[in-house]
Amino acid sequence: MQQKNYSKYESFSYLEKDKDFRQFVLPGKERWAETTHIPLDRREEELLSSVFKDNITISMRDHGFIAPDIEKDILQYCKQLHTIYDYEGLSWSGVDVIFENFMDGIAINSSANGLKWDDVIYNLGIRYADIAKQETVYIATNTNEINLAQERNKIALVPSLEAANIIENEVDRVDILYGFGIRCMGITYNDSNTLGAGLTEENDGGLTNFGKKVIERMNKIGMLIDISHCGDKTSLDVIDTSDSPVLITHAGAREIWNTPRMKSDEVLQACARNGGVIGVCAAPNTTLSNRDPNHHTIDSVIDHIDYLINLVGVEHVGLGLDTFYGDHGAIQHAFDDMLSIDVSHKGTQQTESNYVVGLENPTEATKNIAKYLIKNGHEKDHIVKILGENIYRVLENNLR
Repeated sequence: MQQKNYSKYESFSYLEKDKDFRQFVLPGKERWAETTHIPLDRREEELLSSVFKDNITISMRDHGFIAPDIEKDILQYCKQLHTIYDYEGLSWSGVDVIFENFMDGIAINSSANGLKWDDVIYNLGIRYADIAKQETVYIATNTNEINLAQERNKIALVPSLEAANIIENEVDRVDILYGFGIRCMGITYNDSNTLGAGLTEENDGGLTNFGKKVIERMNKIGMLIDISHCGDKTSLDVIDTSDSPVLITHAGAREIWNTPRMKSDEVLQACARNGGVIGVCAAPNTTLSNRDPNHHTIDSVIDHIDYLINLVGVEHVGLGLDTFYGDHGAIQHAFDDMLSIDVSHKGTQQTESNYVVGLENPTEATKNIAKYLIKNGHEKDHIVKILGENIYRVLENNLR
């Protein structure tokens, strides 16, 4: 797999560690080592190479974020602006385009609970400053810029937000965020906000009148809509209200794993009917499978992919693996109360996982999905659709 441009720049190396920002202990380069080897024969290797070389590969949710090695450091690390980004790790990922929210849900530099206006704006600004100093990734806000990724041998980052909490009651903030480069935004996170109900709410009242105004504004300006963390009724209301396709950037099928974090067949089918794409997630303790509830592995994630292909058709399936570098389980525990992560995982009894075996980090995740699909006889055109062609269709027709 060809490496993307990498100039050996390390995140915020233009600053002085422990003077301009606090240096935390981070995992070493083993953080992006291959954890699971999927052997391919010569024909399969050639097919893998052609899939990545001749087609665009898009992740609807992944992160260059590096988590601290010591769990008790996580909250303090996320309170400072200078969290470290793994440009070298991403350069080996094989991915051309990433919907990147820069971990906005856990950026808590100005508030205790995150997803606040100042937190998000500060986080965007500091990330853009760091990105301006390196040569591996670049910010892309339209398909013309996205189309340059392979030619430049770089990764196009499409700036995104986890949830619209920061809108509060100001619809014009949609325009302001668009001006700051945001091209995809979730309607809610796990809890409710002024737009609608999150997936942890027992009583989902659906999309609010204000939420409908926000959807209308997002449609007008050309910002993609994400319902990954919305409750079922709110999700259906969003799809019904939007004139543009609605995305589920990182989730899975509730029929395969019965938790609030997964989506019902009704929501998945409605998303597909509206022209949307469903990105399958690989954050630990999310896309498990009923056939092996005690182990979250690449096999579990593939179960969700196969189910979705049969339910809505391969044209509406993509990847939003939601991986980063470091201990995923530790991050989830650190923010359980603030983001209701533990509630979103309740349902079917499971054995907790710190990471998904075979999909532990962005460097290996998309490549391993492709290898697994090839190894198990999926058609090349199906693999190409899942790895990027489907979501590119939505970008091309709706990103303005």
